[in-house]
Amino acid sequence: EAFMGLPDTPENREKFIATIPMGRLSDPTDIAKACLYLASDDATFITGVVLEVDGGRTI
Repeated sequence: EAFMGLPDTPENREKFIATIPMGRLSDPTDIAKACLYLASDDATFITGVVLEVDGGRTI
């Protein structure tokens, strides 16, 4: 299997996780919470945005 285009090894995962400021991979709940926010009344004034759900990896 592959992980981010590389062989899926613990070493490759550790190297990638080291590039994430929050120190972990995302899980489906992280994405779901962002979707729920965008679909909520709290986001009614948001019209077109790229919301990076990546633990701070993209600034």
